[in-house]
Amino acid sequence: MRIAMFGYQTWGHRTLRALLESGHEVVLVVTHPPSDHAYERIWSDSVADLAAENGIEVIERNRPDEALAARLGEVAPDLIVANNWRTWLPPEIFARPRHGTLNVHDSLLPAYAGFSPIIWALLNDEEEVGVTAHKMDAELDAGPIVYQQAVKVGPRDTATDLFHATVDLITPVVHTSLERIAAGSTDWVPQDRTRASFFHKRAEEDSRIDWTLPAEDIDRLVRAQSDPYPNAFAFHGERRLRITRASVSKGRYGGTPGRIFYPEGDGVVIVAGPDARTGRARGVVVEAVRTDDGTDLAARDYFRRMGGYLTPHPRSTT
Repeated sequence: MRIAMFGYQTWGHRTLRALLESGHEVVLVVTHPPSDHAYERIWSDSVADLAAENGIEVIERNRPDEALAARLGEVAPDLIVANNWRTWLPPEIFARPRHGTLNVHDSLLPAYAGFSPIIWALLNDEEEVGVTAHKMDAELDAGPIVYQQAVKVGPRDTATDLFHATVDLITPVVHTSLERIAAGSTDWVPQDRTRASFFHKRAEEDSRIDWTLPAEDIDRLVRAQSDPYPNAFAFHGERRLRITRASVSKGRYGGTPGRIFYPEGDGVVIVAGPDARTGRARGVVVEAVRTDDGTDLAARDYFRRMGGYLTPHPRSTT
């Protein structure tokens, strides 16, 4: 098959590599220009560079236009394969090839359509994450499923761990999907829209720690915002403090959420939870922090004395 590829960042790079290994002919690559968005500066392997290294024509666009549609008509692909294409593809693009468009998405659709699915899935304590290849239609991430693979979420996995686990699924998912399409299969599985969920892009506000949440939720937030993602953060007085490693306390601690309370294990307990005042809640053991100047510190080295609070917003100490 003649294939045109739409993709961006490491997901698109890995997809293009899988296409190059598949034995099919890649006739055109479309990718986005580099971005300054925090989530687009990481996992930023260049699709354009890989295409150029393999002598494939590259077009950079933020979104499709008439010139791109015309060029697709000229190269006449049998199939478009997309992964991490960040803007809407209209029907005159996705329906143009005789086999349509295969979209590769890093979630177990129909759940976690949209953006940052691994982070949202980890925050929601899902047991599995994965990769889905589906035929694109007019509704975002909603077309029938061609092939899907899952991996288990470990009890201490971070979003970084799950990124590596799922990005390694791209090659087998793409290869199997291409084999099925090339063989003439059409028995794709419609998505159950009653199980669908759609998530927005992560932003700074989504990493702010609310100490009234249960300790288990805060622990997952810290793991979901693991390096190189923007870390979960709170404020110690007027200083922003990024929490880079934490866990749920073994002991139960009572008081006011956010109180810097007591050493436990390798860290310092911060009181947490909606019912923290009862003394029946677990706290968050903060084990490692990072200041805004990039200095990494063990929590016990940063918190030399107990007392005071970590707060969601800056608080003057004067």
